Amino acid sequence: MPAKTMDSLVSLCKRRGFIYPGSEIYGGLQGVYDYGPLGVELKNNLKTAWWRCMVYERDDIEGLDASILTHRFVLRHSGHEATFTDPMVDCKDCKSRWRADQIKNGKCERCGGSNLTEPRPFNLMFKTTVGPIADENNFAYLRPETAQGIFSNFKNVVDSTSRKLPFGIAQIGKAFRNEITPRNFIFRVREFEQMEMEFFVRPGTDEEWHKKWVDDRVQWWKNQGLTSDNLQLYYQTKEELAHYAKATVDILYRFPHGLEELEGIANRTDFDLGSHSKNSSELNLTARVDANEDSIAKLTITDGQENPPIVPFVIEPSAGVDRGVLAVLTEAYTEEQLENGTQRIVLKLKPHLSPIKVAVIPLARNNPDIVTVSKEIKASLLKLGIGRIFFEDSGNIGKSYRRHDEVGTPLCITVDYDTIGKGEQAELKDTVTIRDRDTMKQIRLAIDKLPEYLREYFQESANKKERV
Repeated sequence: MPAKTMDSLVSLCKRRGFIYPGSEIYGGLQGVYDYGPLGVELKNNLKTAWWRCMVYERDDIEGLDASILTHRFVLRHSGHEATFTDPMVDCKDCKSRWRADQIKNGKCERCGGSNLTEPRPFNLMFKTTVGPIADENNFAYLRPETAQGIFSNFKNVVDSTSRKLPFGIAQIGKAFRNEITPRNFIFRVREFEQMEMEFFVRPGTDEEWHKKWVDDRVQWWKNQGLTSDNLQLYYQTKEELAHYAKATVDILYRFPHGLEELEGIANRTDFDLGSHSKNSSELNLTARVDANEDSIAKLTITDGQENPPIVPFVIEPSAGVDRGVLAVLTEAYTEEQLENGTQRIVLKLKPHLSPIKVAVIPLARNNPDIVTVSKEIKASLLKLGIGRIFFEDSGNIGKSYRRHDEVGTPLCITVDYDTIGKGEQAELKDTVTIRDRDTMKQIRLAIDKLPEYLREYFQESANKKERV
């Protein structure tokens, strides 16, 4: 079963080097986390899987990496300056601060008092000074989403790639939101990463594309190991929609703290491109008295025929990388009672997501022949390009297996005395033991057969699609 409590995940992540509190040696920084040696591998593997699905496996999506620092006018005309807010409430008794929707029955979560202020708007964007002079005209924002970098580069991408509708622009990158009360581990934080794609379509086809992308994104999350039992779709009401949205469908996942949003798929219509096209043109015309309206590039596109240029509609699948990491950790976390009465914790991650793909374990770390063969095997397997191959030199085979069960390593390869021809079974020379993480079954295989075996194993895992 998936993890039942957040505490069990937090403990595992700290103990095994997945995720640490940010600036922990100084007491931590609320809402900020650092990814450790295994966490960065898991996170990168999830991003790689998304990029491969969105960009490499399709012929209608381009990639982008826009800047984090964002011109204030971009976020003014996107509507963020005016609307990117949460209602905030203060408790007058204990001086704590909350989002208004976190207040239940008019009581403070911390002290239980009801002496609360009226809700007031709080803008979530981080502002920073640009240049040596700090005044009202020399500032920019740390982007609150990656989407606006895509919209502001729309014409650049179209001009340089000659794309026609429909097509998309994908981006993975950092975003920053000054959350009033970060909570639930890495679920709601102030610095996070997004996997966003803006898919540009002809108006009138937007509803059909919206449905298609909802279906595709649910399937993708299932391919990452999430089960149907823990996934649910939520159709936002008109009152809940963002200012730019015609419709939004949230993919919810059953995290340890409850059913919450994992990814949103929004129909943004032509709001962003239309607003930036109008306002950037007006700004340029004002600044350049010799300019005429036709000389200003508008964010439009032709369909390759004789029809006039149009401002396309946009379908946006937007997922949080950190929430994705938390979801796959939750789903993979398993506590098993073994036949000998002991218990093991195992992360049953999909092999393509596992931080370590294969652990090579010398049975005796003080035997130079066994260690040499183990290192040679690691070096040869690295050439396969399947991911991180780990040389496990702990000296205790049982503890090594348990450690790699906990961090989700799919396969362990053990080099022993039989491998180097000094064991009791001469016919096992130049063979190794391969142990499967999930079943704990072991097989014996010749060293020269390892590359073919691993290629087939990981190829089969990558091609396996979960049923919708």
